[in-house]
Amino acid sequence: MSTTTQGKVGFGQRMLDGIERVGNKLPEPFTLFLGLFLITGAVSTAMALAGVSVSIPGGDETVAIKGLFTGEGLSWLTTTMGDNYIGFPPLATVLPILLAVGVAEKSGMLAAAVRVAFGSSPRWLLPYAVGFVGVVGSIMADSAFIIIPPLAALVFKAAGRHPMAGLIGGFAATGAGYSTSIVPTSLDALFAGITTSVMDTLPGTEYSAVNPVSNYYFNIAASIVLAIIAGFIIDKLIEPNMIRKGVPREYAATGKKGLAKEFQAKDSPYSDTEVAAQHEEDAPEVKAELEPEEKKGLIWALVSALILTAVLLVAFLVPNSPWRNEDGGFLPESPLLSSIVFIVFAYFMLMGVVYGFVVRSVRSMNDVVRMMSDSIVDMMSFLILAFILGQFIALFNWTGIGSWIAVAGADGLESIGLTGFAAVIGFMLLASVLNLFIVSGSSMWTLMAAVFVPLFALLGYEPAFIQAGFRVGDSATQVITPLNPYMIVLLGLVRRYEPNAGLGTVISRMFPFVIPFWLAWAALLAIWFFLDLPLGPGNGIFLD
Repeated sequence: MSTTTQGKVGFGQRMLDGIERVGNKLPEPFTLFLGLFLITGAVSTAMALAGVSVSIPGGDETVAIKGLFTGEGLSWLTTTMGDNYIGFPPLATVLPILLAVGVAEKSGMLAAAVRVAFGSSPRWLLPYAVGFVGVVGSIMADSAFIIIPPLAALVFKAAGRHPMAGLIGGFAATGAGYSTSIVPTSLDALFAGITTSVMDTLPGTEYSAVNPVSNYYFNIAASIVLAIIAGFIIDKLIEPNMIRKGVPREYAATGKKGLAKEFQAKDSPYSDTEVAAQHEEDAPEVKAELEPEEKKGLIWALVSALILTAVLLVAFLVPNSPWRNEDGGFLPESPLLSSIVFIVFAYFMLMGVVYGFVVRSVRSMNDVVRMMSDSIVDMMSFLILAFILGQFIALFNWTGIGSWIAVAGADGLESIGLTGFAAVIGFMLLASVLNLFIVSGSSMWTLMAAVFVPLFALLGYEPAFIQAGFRVGDSATQVITPLNPYMIVLLGLVRRYEPNAGLGTVISRMFPFVIPFWLAWAALLAIWFFLDLPLGPGNGIFLD
């Protein structure tokens, strides 16, 4: 091959290189939001000195913009910093769920459930099982990126199918469908908390409370549709391409040292041997088949869940239940809907503990406490980031800048007649583009929710609906950004079969999933929009 030919770089690769360069110039999330906090403070001070005010539609008062760098603003900051952090709504919902999911994960229950889903699937159904498990894998948070792809490759190989198809499909389904699941997760709690916090920008606005199940009906439908699409792509496109290109079916790497050497190849974007070896260690060895004890543990975990369900149904459905509202029902608000965090906590904690006792990963309450502690350690980066996110949201609300942007933006969209579903499509496209550069979902939703949730509320849309729209843009493109930290993990796994594969190889294999996922998800949201269907218990599309 000539040097000239080797030097040619296609448009796709140039685009990916550009994304990587721009993304690498962005500061890490804490620094980014610290900068945004200071910029907001400076802008609010200038607007306050200029006497800018805003009138919220439907309200009788005109609210003056307040500045951070004034006596009043500095006094506000020094007296409320702790409350801004502790009062950051996602903390109250994410942390309890995180503790319980941590027990369910670290006891081995979640991984065993994934393995039984794969192991019980017939050969022809495997691609769709991988699609389904991947799409709902966010229940395990980021560990899904490390557990699901190699396990999918393993069961594909055991069934006589191409393991690379399982590997690629498992990662794509997990990443591109990360924002949805058939069961409420800590991500639902995180999004709900942020959505609720930014609505303080519009005091007096009547809207349905946002909680971890506010998008539940929509999420169930999205999970099923995206799982089927993922399975179809794996079965009809990815696996045939692997066979056609002659990609070997056998493990080609020579262990950790061999893998580390591969990362030093000239065409590799990674040359750090220690990093490669570390990520290889992070990908655990997994077996598709369950041990008898693990099967017994899952059975008893399921039995415990059924018993808990019966207890909860009796408690909630009896006449004059304390979990009913004043009208004797549950919608649109009731103690039952306010108990969602407890219900999710109870299921995961009970099933995780029961499974752990059966398989002996939990021997005493000390083990349960240790697992909960480990789950908090895993979330430490978010707890630190939540400090500056809480300050940013509180400042946005206190200064009145959020109200001013929402009113100005809504007026602008109304003036050009862009207030219908087309505006929502534009919002989702913006989220998809930003997702290429800001891979942290909590950071991006904090940034976008502060502006768009109040803006669309003024246009007549429920906050829960805009949150559902964000889910579409947030997930689909994260499997093609070089800034996804789990790309290096996938690259190491791919090189077991294709030693010369590079980051471009991995991303090109992800592309077939992105557009179908995005279009199907957006079409599903359009069905909800035009039929005015409930997104979840007590949450609709339009404000009354």
